[in-house]
Amino acid sequence: MQNKTPDIRVYLKDIELSIAEIFAFLPEQRDFFEFQKDLKTRKAVERNIEIIGEAMNRILKIEPNFPIDAARRIVDTRNRIIHGYDSLSEDVLWLIIVNYLPNLEKQVKELLTRENNNGKII
Repeated sequence: MQNKTPDIRVYLKDIELSIAEIFAFLPEQRDFFEFQKDLKTRKAVERNIEIIGEAMNRILKIEPNFPIDAARRIVDTRNRIIHGYDSLSEDVLWLIIVNYLPNLEKQVKELLTRENNNGKII
């Protein structure tokens, strides 16, 4: 049986899907106060951030210098949620959604596009 290295594309697609789900769960107007009142949406966002962090963790195990901004911080955020070191307040979740996810989404899409054009991600 051959030992096969996991495909980074799979993890990038998991990240891409989780970001899409987060944006789909948000109130149409992306209103912080609506988000703050909606426990289900907050928990769904947390879960998808966990998935993003786990996928990034797996990518970094394959390629420690993978070209994603704040890759280590993404994994650290996942660890905070999973292990309950700290609870992530609604403010922090909203900050991640508004300030960091759009850039992460752009980077992931660019990496996947680059991979499709020349057969390599990095």
